[in-house]
Amino acid sequence: MDSNQNNLKVSSRVVTYSPAHTIVPTYECFNRCTYCNFRTDPGKSNWLSLETAKKQLLLLQSQGICEILILSGEVHPHSSRRQAWFKLIYDLCELALSLGFLPHTNAGILSFTEMAKLKAVNVSMGLMLEQITPKLLQTVHRHAPSKVPEVRIQQLEWAGELKIPFTTGLLLGIGETIADWRETLKVIAHIHQRYGHIQEVILQPHSPGTLQAIDTPSFDLEELPKAIALAREILPPDIAIQIPPNLVVYPSLLLACLEAGARDLGGIGIKDEVNPDYPHLNSKHLADILDSWQLVPRLPVYPQYQRWLTGELQAKYQTWGDRIEAQS
Repeated sequence: MDSNQNNLKVSSRVVTYSPAHTIVPTYECFNRCTYCNFRTDPGKSNWLSLETAKKQLLLLQSQGICEILILSGEVHPHSSRRQAWFKLIYDLCELALSLGFLPHTNAGILSFTEMAKLKAVNVSMGLMLEQITPKLLQTVHRHAPSKVPEVRIQQLEWAGELKIPFTTGLLLGIGETIADWRETLKVIAHIHQRYGHIQEVILQPHSPGTLQAIDTPSFDLEELPKAIALAREILPPDIAIQIPPNLVVYPSLLLACLEAGARDLGGIGIKDEVNPDYPHLNSKHLADILDSWQLVPRLPVYPQYQRWLTGELQAKYQTWGDRIEAQS
């Protein structure tokens, strides 16, 4: 597995993606980011039950899906329901593992203790840094306490201390400047140089949807190759740059993004829960669009981080690694 994946990295015409499915424990969130198309108010939606999740996962076992993304709205750290919320996330990861999948959790801000516990049942985890400029706390993040930049930066540092393979990223077009992009990318690069744990950085263009609180314009997609080139200039070469292909609506622009340095298309599944108005393209359609680029499936944990996995996670990694290698 490792030698094959490393050989793929040498080829400049290889683009990777993760065959994935997203499970949402709850859409409720105590943050109220004005651009969000995911959240509901606390108490306004039912939490996912383990029984329902198991039925979903059993249907996926024969579909070649390796990654189960546990994507959740945030329950306030001081809420009386926080412990139950965390237990549900942990139990969903355990369930996914028991059915042969590789879990990856992105559940917003977690404590160091919560992250340490989740490491045992996740091959990787993630949190979007978005932008580190504090000026957004006066606009789109005015009612989003967990979007304080220092809090999110600390999360990335804790992941490094815990040796958790990690995904982070920038949200583009929410009121920041190109100078803000540069500063956010520098922070990510600095943290990775210290801990070596960031697998990939997502560059996600803000794409308006029907559920957001206010009408904000979309990110100018013509600027995306410029953002990618800047990221490739600043980030260490072992961090992959990821773009969501369902948000890059023109094939010519998607190809321009790859030429600029993007090399990963993220998790491809049935639905983009964060951007429900923008359906995912299936891997066959993407392969046709990519033309001279080779689209290759990958696992939600990159080969260089295999040594950080223990016990059941290591065994599941090897099983899926052999399966992916046979397909390549």
